[in-house]
Amino acid sequence: MTGLLDTLFDGLALGSVHALIALGFVTVFKASGVLSFTHGSLLLLGGYLVALLHDDLGFAGALALAVLVTAAVAGALDRLVLQRIGTDPHAAHVATIATIGVDIVLATDLTRRIGGDLLSLGDPWGDAVTHLGPTTVADSRIAAVVVSAVAIGGVFALFRYTPWGLALRAAAEDAEAAALMGVRLSRVRMLAWCLAGALAALAAVFLAAFPAPGLERTTGQLALTAFPAAILGGMASPVGALAGSLLIGLTEALVTGYQSDLRFLGDGFGDVAPYAVMVLVLLVRPAGLFAAKGAARV
Repeated sequence: MTGLLDTLFDGLALGSVHALIALGFVTVFKASGVLSFTHGSLLLLGGYLVALLHDDLGFAGALALAVLVTAAVAGALDRLVLQRIGTDPHAAHVATIATIGVDIVLATDLTRRIGGDLLSLGDPWGDAVTHLGPTTVADSRIAAVVVSAVAIGGVFALFRYTPWGLALRAAAEDAEAAALMGVRLSRVRMLAWCLAGALAALAAVFLAAFPAPGLERTTGQLALTAFPAAILGGMASPVGALAGSLLIGLTEALVTGYQSDLRFLGDGFGDVAPYAVMVLVLLVRPAGLFAAKGAARV
């Protein structure tokens, strides 16, 4: 029973971090119709900046600067590269493909800089653990849940109570009508990209924290695990992204925790388990768990 509780808490922590990344996918898609594949390199950029700066600025200062820089880079990529492709539905498909190229360029430069090193982000939790009744939980996992909950709550407040959030929801519902009503679509989507970049940088801290050995050149690939979570939720649903992330996080934790009992599925099943869950759910709900009626998969 204790092992199950440990596994479930690990799944909750992992799902909360995935939710940060999945919300980035959803926000960008709502604002621009683009499936962004740059999240891996943006996550790696944020983590690399924290690792580079924490000795001089301290962890909090390095994280704050990394979040701001990564947000600015994401916004600049949209404004200077992707928006030049166009804003109509066909252009969104082309821009989606362009994000793959952008991700390759950024990731290649970052992996060259990191090389074979394991970089410490200087987080204050280290390898400390806390005993919660019969379970033993890494402090980094507790911090991941708490910080992610605060950040996700802030994102939902932005969606609900700010003029930008209203403009984003209007653009997602009918971009042409929103433009006619005075919504500056280019600004809305650029800020959506900034938000996605900031969330990716924040997620990097917890993906590289204990029990992970540190930031390495493959850390950015972990962002792709959040992609099935966004798809499961309906791609345009923030609530769906949160639910899908928790489902994917629990799946990963359970498969890892009970891999000896699941050996008949293959040693590498844990790597594909999130995608297996995605396929199974989409067989029943092709538009995702929280997609609106009549929604079409792009």
